[in-house]
Amino acid sequence: MIQTRPLIAVLDDEPQMCKALGRLLKTYGFEVETFALGAELLAACAARLPTCLLLDLHMPELNGFEVLERLAAQRLALPVVVITGHDQPGNAERVRGLGAADYLFKPLNETQLLAAIASAVSHPLKTVTQSESTH
Repeated sequence: MIQTRPLIAVLDDEPQMCKALGRLLKTYGFEVETFALGAELLAACAARLPTCLLLDLHMPELNGFEVLERLAAQRLALPVVVITGHDQPGNAERVRGLGAADYLFKPLNETQLLAAIASAVSHPLKTVTQSESTH
């Protein structure tokens, strides 16, 4: 039997953040695929669903909220850890309502990030429907 490494998708418009997260996660045995745009990630999910998604909240074109809404509309049960450098009141509750497993602040703490990924992938996922995400 061939063992495959868990695939972590990183969606962040900052190339340095993608590079740093990619290096870190690879040292822990993950396969990593990075994306700068939400549309790129969504297209890639049609071919291969990642084990977990690290999702930046504030990006051009599709922001993190919109990516979560599209994942829910497509009924993709994908564990998501949201990362942000610009927290605003209500954001954590909003992303959790859209199905995110965790909400972390940049700069990221390595231990906290790994624990969030482990927790996200170990819990059964509830697929959020479009109507649920609007409440």
